[in-house]
Amino acid sequence: MSPRSSHAGEPLRRRPAQRRSVRRVERMLDACAELLDEGGYDALTTTRVAERAGVAIGSVYQFFPDKRALSQALARRNAELFAARVGRRFMIEDYTGWWDAVDAIIDEYVEMHRSVPGFRSLHFGDVFDLDLLDSVADNSTVIAGRLRALLLTEFGLADGEDLDRAILVAVEAGDAVLKLAFRHDPHGDPVIVTEAKQLVRGYLSRQLAAAESRRR
Repeated sequence: MSPRSSHAGEPLRRRPAQRRSVRRVERMLDACAELLDEGGYDALTTTRVAERAGVAIGSVYQFFPDKRALSQALARRNAELFAARVGRRFMIEDYTGWWDAVDAIIDEYVEMHRSVPGFRSLHFGDVFDLDLLDSVADNSTVIAGRLRALLLTEFGLADGEDLDRAILVAVEAGDAVLKLAFRHDPHGDPVIVTEAKQLVRGYLSRQLAAAESRRR
């Protein structure tokens, strides 16, 4: 979860005001997601997005200056969807401990990686140009924020730099292992996914226990 440049800003040249324009932008982002999954970022072009979305190329440039802005907007949409899905799980599911909530976050990530177009190409802020993403569009930031709030509000853990550092390391380490799970298995190697859960839980358990002992 590296710091993101603050100049990235809003990827849209202008926000669509009419419902018809909103639907057209959503079609462009859907097309962008499909093309990223099919050929990756190098093969992505605004012309191909326009063709796939069934819009004129001028319509693309009306809202997005280039393919990087399109992909940034898609990353933002995916991050917002991820946050909403995790939040919904936390509302309807009961967890006996923070470790079960961590498992739920990882499970949601794995499910979106399997089922949401474009997610595997832009997941966890792992994109073609990291400076294009701000904290809103960075899934690692979304995950860390959700996990931090959960540990503080639901399980009464102590706030402070120790907690922030532990969450930062846990999210980045889990991210790396989950990437490995999908490297050779498009559905995510279940054995490696389990290893990711154990890694995060084990690390956080040690760090949180050490932080608690220092407070006493």
